[in-house]
Amino acid sequence: MNVNLEKLNELDVSNIGDWPIVVKAVVVVFACALVVGAWYYFDTQQQLAQLDSVEREEITLKKDFEKKQAKAANLDAYREQLEEMRQSFGAMLRQLPDKTEVASLLVDVSQTGLAAGLEFELFRPQPENKKEFYAELPINIRVLGEYHQFGQFVSGLAALPRIVTVHDVTIEPQKDGKKLVMAAIAKTYRYLEEEKGK
Repeated sequence: MNVNLEKLNELDVSNIGDWPIVVKAVVVVFACALVVGAWYYFDTQQQLAQLDSVEREEITLKKDFEKKQAKAANLDAYREQLEEMRQSFGAMLRQLPDKTEVASLLVDVSQTGLAAGLEFELFRPQPENKKEFYAELPINIRVLGEYHQFGQFVSGLAALPRIVTVHDVTIEPQKDGKKLVMAAIAKTYRYLEEEKGK
């Protein structure tokens, strides 16, 4: 079925029924394509964009679910770890003296120095420095002795049942050169829980 191009120019738009079947088929296919294109543009395109958005949200929710599932699966292990941390924290707090024990701890620090064979030139407790849940009590010390005695002193402080830390250590020869002078700040700590309740 051949359609002459000249005959296409002669087609009467007001009399579509007389058009050749091939032309009618082409017009119907073109009209269907227009309808499908319009339907896609006005309806399907929006739905596809919405589907894409929902798929991205699904991926995000899936990742979030997997993280939460992993946490839930390890919940017992987390609880055990938390309990261990509480016990460890409690043990550390017990190493912090309350207000009444600070004086005896100061005596322990000075006796540890004397037991190491050191001679104290300075032993001056400073005012407390309060932190979030504990207070620092710095003690300026200056002692005369030899290297091994300084090591024995610091080792003795570490062995005390209460926490004592040593900071800003300087060691230099004494002016007469007979001994060494160690200057440092020893810090002990006190738990503040009893003051929070007041």
